[in-house]
Amino acid sequence: MTIALHQPDADDMDEVLDTLREWQQDETHVLLHPGDLGWYWRLGADAAAGGTRTWRRDGHLIAIGLLDEPFWLRVAIAPELRQDEELARRLAADVSDPDQGVLPMENVWFDVPRGALLRDLMSSSGWQATEAWTPLSRDLTDPVEAPSVRIETAELAHMVERISVQRASFEGSTFTEERWHAMTGGPAYADARCLLAYDDGGAAVATVTVWSAGPGRPGLLEPMGVHREHRGHGYGRAISLAAAAALREMGSSSAIVCTPTSYEGAIATYEAAGFQRLPQRWDLHREVTPDSADRA
Repeated sequence: MTIALHQPDADDMDEVLDTLREWQQDETHVLLHPGDLGWYWRLGADAAAGGTRTWRRDGHLIAIGLLDEPFWLRVAIAPELRQDEELARRLAADVSDPDQGVLPMENVWFDVPRGALLRDLMSSSGWQATEAWTPLSRDLTDPVEAPSVRIETAELAHMVERISVQRASFEGSTFTEERWHAMTGGPAYADARCLLAYDDGGAAVATVTVWSAGPGRPGLLEPMGVHREHRGHGYGRAISLAAAAALREMGSSSAIVCTPTSYEGAIATYEAAGFQRLPQRWDLHREVTPDSADRA
């Protein structure tokens, strides 16, 4: 049974999304969510496919990677195969070999699921733990407290406000009308919603996009932001509560989010909205030099 690395095209992405949905579990909190691909889709279908890597055994998808930034690869592994030695060794070899084109020949970061054999193999071959991330989760069994501000689902009529708040929430944001249309027109957005929070004066002050993976599976917040001119008034908590309520309405079992551990304010905001911290995870990092590439 040979494991093969593939570069999917746009026509393959429905299968990739369906597989990622099936892999989502509250118990293991799969590293890569359909919503991560859905948010990436704002760059277009070809870009989403171009940033995706898949590994198959006998034609079946067994691992999926997303090159989320030029030097950062996140990998999801079929839950039942996290201790599969053949798969772990193949993944380790592919991401460590610049000739495979999985990662660029420069400084690279690699995000590996906790508890996967792959993490042990990467650590033993020179990859080192660097930036810490904090996942958070909120159980959605019980109803969610209503936020204290007005919340609207951001449909086409709210597009300008949605884009404006996004750009005012994240320094260097490149979100545009074209990218909003690309994201909302993508297949993952069929299970997603954009929400907006408004202050008492009617100004849009916070936004979030929530992504369902289907009934009984965890849903994702990606991204959540508060307008830079309206911070410190509890709007982050309010939009996070609204996000959890929306996911519960969509049938999600829990709401999940992940943020760098250094973002203490963001973590406090999610905790105020009833999210609980999960064990930290760390990116693996390796400095790729011509000499190390020769040895790969």
